[in-house]
Amino acid sequence: MLVDGYGREVSYLRLSVTDRCNLNCFYCRTGQEMEYIPHENILTYEEMVVLARAARALRVEKLRLTGGEPFARRDFLAFLGLLREQCPELDVRITTNATLLAGKAAAVKHLGIRRINISMDTLDPAKFLEITGRDMLDRVLAAIDECLGLGLRVKINVVAMKGVNDMELPAFVRLACDKPVDVRFIEFMPIGASTRWNDAATWTAREIIAQAGAMVRLTPLERHGRSGGPARLFAIEGGQGRLGVISPLSDHFCTSCNRLRVTSDGRLRTCLFSDKEYRLRPALRHPRLGIDHVVGIMRRALRTKPMGYELLELRRRAQVCDRVMSSIGG
Repeated sequence: MLVDGYGREVSYLRLSVTDRCNLNCFYCRTGQEMEYIPHENILTYEEMVVLARAARALRVEKLRLTGGEPFARRDFLAFLGLLREQCPELDVRITTNATLLAGKAAAVKHLGIRRINISMDTLDPAKFLEITGRDMLDRVLAAIDECLGLGLRVKINVVAMKGVNDMELPAFVRLACDKPVDVRFIEFMPIGASTRWNDAATWTAREIIAQAGAMVRLTPLERHGRSGGPARLFAIEGGQGRLGVISPLSDHFCTSCNRLRVTSDGRLRTCLFSDKEYRLRPALRHPRLGIDHVVGIMRRALRTKPMGYELLELRRRAQVCDRVMSSIGG
């Protein structure tokens, strides 16, 4: 079992399969020219499977595959099959922008995936183009309907930004009423050098729930399971779906943090807000080292896993870490 210096038990690993993405979201890429990780430094799928097996040996229950955009990496579906074969007891989930998902949802379900998180910050085509730099909202909406038609559980992640998409709250609430989806608003975080985050753009979870509560009747739901995430969920009276908020800025959840992150070049990050990284790739590629050595690195890293809100408070008026979100892993 993985337990950190504060007694927090880790049961959830987020693994970035690539830092490449087919969108150019302004809050993620920050307008800078992207320098992608060289191909030879990206973990192979076989190395990622070894990492997943190491995590499972430490009683990690949930593995979330992120990017960049995971479907932008060649043979991603084959990797899902490899994971199912080698780690059948692991709860594997995917976070995607869904622009490349349509037509693949049936294969994803066949490979054992039951839950998909889809990043979608607007329901307006023009605003989607403004945020992402691409005119692809129709593809995302088609993918959502395809997943729901196949019985997949869909969560929609919305980065909450005042002056950008706060006026769309009624449309998102209607979406959660009309479809069996979780619509979850994530507070905009000051991640990455040259971030566009500022106080004026902060749309807090408290404000979102208050505004949504004036539109529909919301009932808070209890959190369940040791591998659950940080979202606070609300049932919507008469609605098919649910509404949720994730509040890393206004109401941190560091005391119950149960996750680790591994970048696509094999760097372990114990906290989203810290640039402290532990190199796993050399151990994964060394001919005489194996799972036990990787497990040892993970255990040692956990000893100094920080309370992220303390880092956030120290650097609140600037960016919290240097890596942009697409490089860290969603």
